[in-house]
Amino acid sequence: MTPRRYLQLDVFADRPGAGNPLAVVLDAQGLDDARMQAIARWTRLPETTFVFPPENAGASYRIRMFSPRREVPFAGHPSVGTAHVVLEAGLAEPRDGVLLQEGLAGTLPLAIHGEGATRTIAVRTPRARVVEVAETGDARLADALRTLEPGALPPALMDGGRRWWLAEVASEAALREAEPDWDAFAHLAEATETMGLCAFARADAGQDYDLVVRAFVGAPARFEDAASGAANATLAAWLHHNHALPGRDGRYTVSQGREVGFDARLQLRVDADGEVWSGGRVCNVVRGTIDWP
Repeated sequence: MTPRRYLQLDVFADRPGAGNPLAVVLDAQGLDDARMQAIARWTRLPETTFVFPPENAGASYRIRMFSPRREVPFAGHPSVGTAHVVLEAGLAEPRDGVLLQEGLAGTLPLAIHGEGATRTIAVRTPRARVVEVAETGDARLADALRTLEPGALPPALMDGGRRWWLAEVASEAALREAEPDWDAFAHLAEATETMGLCAFARADAGQDYDLVVRAFVGAPARFEDAASGAANATLAAWLHHNHALPGRDGRYTVSQGREVGFDARLQLRVDADGEVWSGGRVCNVVRGTIDWP
């Protein structure tokens, strides 16, 4: 049995317990698909990542990521958290402030800013596209949106590797106070082959964030995501498409997870080429080894 370096992190957080948990297994050579899936099922965290030497020239490292149920081609918080671990373990050094992550979604750059506890990492996410914009009174969305007072933008279906319905809510208070209708979210996800509903609202004045986001996953499981880098990147692409980005110079901050006991901050940026970068800070919580036959 080979001991492998193992860490648990909080991603998009400045302190343990605020962000989205992640497990990272270093030294993953020799683990096959079945064992990686078994480890991810055992951790019971949203995702577990496994780090390998790169296969493509120029890449900093290779990653595979698994939810407890299946392998995931791309997700934001696992990408950001794994880059943090790779840097701390000395497995790669940024080139011109950038790491290159090789994975099922291709080779993606991660921008590294600062050092130590205040360091931020942002992944350039796969390009999202507008699949459709919902008409007023769309029957597919009626139950899911029944308790959410609508905001300015119409609901839209976006595909950024994972498909999400996006819906603006009229106010921060209305979104924070909303009670999830899990049957409605599950029906929406299953009927439209999507993750579910990502609802957002403009922040009240005086906050240290620009948007509030709640991401309701309807299928295959039913849960509210503590902090989703990929869902927020898809939302950033939709806002950019509508010339409706908050913040300044394409940069803004998201508050997510407070309603389920977390308090994450995600930093979003849309660059001059329309590419979306999703990132934030990372905290170490557990360091050790994992023994897996």
